[in-house]
Amino acid sequence: MSVETSDAPVMTGKKSQAGARAPSMLLRGARRSTLPVLLLCAAFLWMAPFLWMLSSAFSESSFSPDMASLLPRFPLTLQNFREAWDSADWLRLYANTIFFSFGTFLVQLVTITTAGYVFAYHEFRGKQTLFYLLLIQLMIMPVIMMVPNMMILKQFGLLNTLTGVMMPYFASAFGVFLMRQAFLSIPREIEEAALMEGCRWWQVVFRVLIPMSWPAILAFATVSITYHWNEYLWPLMVLNDPDKQVLTVGLVSFAMGAESGGQWGLITAGTLMVCLPLMLAFIIFQKQFLKSFGFSGIK
Repeated sequence: MSVETSDAPVMTGKKSQAGARAPSMLLRGARRSTLPVLLLCAAFLWMAPFLWMLSSAFSESSFSPDMASLLPRFPLTLQNFREAWDSADWLRLYANTIFFSFGTFLVQLVTITTAGYVFAYHEFRGKQTLFYLLLIQLMIMPVIMMVPNMMILKQFGLLNTLTGVMMPYFASAFGVFLMRQAFLSIPREIEEAALMEGCRWWQVVFRVLIPMSWPAILAFATVSITYHWNEYLWPLMVLNDPDKQVLTVGLVSFAMGAESGGQWGLITAGTLMVCLPLMLAFIIFQKQFLKSFGFSGIK
């Protein structure tokens, strides 16, 4: 009997410890699952407009009791895309937008790499002051400079031209800063060795430094092309000729006519046609995009 009496408190202690551990384990499990649940909710909220756009673009009816549903409304159809394609000169809009976006980036590639090379490898009086003044451009809202830029374009006779739309973006303070940081990460001895082999400074930049800085260039290309592909206000102010309009301006003009008739399926189909090239580019080059932003330190 004495043995049984001595074992009873031990068993009771073990049960109490197990009972105390159970709530703490539940709390730890709840804490671990809270963040993923919150992230899933945020992702769903972010994806909700896009899901509704897909649902409306492929649905046959624009007005129905379930028109706000995120699920597709059967039967599915491509009629909205056919009508949207016939309602505007999309080939010309795509051509103008590609020329505007990629042409601006190519000129920027020359300006930011040369300026980044100078700020990274050359010493001259007032270098830091000039660099800080250049970075002040990042704090100036583009809207503030629209009227002065239009006055300058008028003096040069470049209003209502794609070249005039591109000119204010030929230099980029963000791009210069990014390339300067990328060039500083390359050992100075590589540049000195190329110069000793007889290379000119522009050969050092375009044949030595740029191939070693592709992640930073790809990161800037992503930002630049996406920004100019979606640019709306500046092309709207400069361009008056419908044959020179870009996709965003053409989409708004097309959507205003469709919105008056409540043709939401037609509007969402046109919006998808504008977004589709960038979406496909991101899906195809997703790994390269993520690596480039990780290398450049952009969050």
